[in-house]
Amino acid sequence: MKKILVLLMAALLIASLSATAFAGDKKVKLAYVEWDCATATTNVIKAVLHERMGYDVEILPVAAAIMWQAVATGDVDAMATAWLPITHADYLKKVEKDVVNLGPIVSGAKLGWAVPSYVTVDSIADLNKHADKFNNKIIGIDLGSGLMTLSEKAMKDYDLKDFELMGGSGATMTASLSNAIKRKEWIVVTAWSPHWLFGRWDMKYLKDPKGSLGGEETINTIVRKGLKEDKPEVYAFLDKFAWKDANQLQKVMAWNQEEGADPYENAKRFIKENKEQVDSWLK
Repeated sequence: MKKILVLLMAALLIASLSATAFAGDKKVKLAYVEWDCATATTNVIKAVLHERMGYDVEILPVAAAIMWQAVATGDVDAMATAWLPITHADYLKKVEKDVVNLGPIVSGAKLGWAVPSYVTVDSIADLNKHADKFNNKIIGIDLGSGLMTLSEKAMKDYDLKDFELMGGSGATMTASLSNAIKRKEWIVVTAWSPHWLFGRWDMKYLKDPKGSLGGEETINTIVRKGLKEDKPEVYAFLDKFAWKDANQLQKVMAWNQEEGADPYENAKRFIKENKEQVDSWLK
């Protein structure tokens, strides 16, 4: 009787371990920075993995440096928010032996400083002449981001001693921009595209003759080493995932700005309306 009981317990233990292993195989962790483009992309990836592939997906909003480190250490499986070759170059250099770059999900990405089109300044080099009109401020995003690091470099390159680079977030930046535009005030913000703000307002990038803020970039997917072996189905999907163009990404970003919007519900809407494209990612 005891022998039967031991065998039964062993069988139950093996079944439990097998179930746990299977559950682990069906779990995916993604990291992202809470930029509007990253939020849209990460939720679409989550929706495809969950709705179409049956995975339990956890998405973790973190700072850029932590995001890269989490992929490198294997604490998360992937992220699709790598701005290369310039903005995140330092992050990639530190961990490139521990990650796999699956390539671009969209091209034509750009960083810069932007102003409403009614502002008569066209170049960063001319900002010093009008510092008072801008309240002596450059409105930035989260400190430590690649854009802010490059913006700090631009402050030095253009000797903008009469300006202060203000840290904040993507949300506080766009809120400040919205308020300024309502009052027809002059404002300069750290910006990037693809971004919904260029669709909502008539904006222009300031020229950057010194090239301090870099040139055209791509947004790439980065995965942890070993993902191809551990979760080949997930790896294959992430390797194929890409937007058709920047406009398609900006469209989803715009949905997410609507009142009461839920990024995950909008991601489900996207995969429903673009079934053929999603199917191509899963072949």
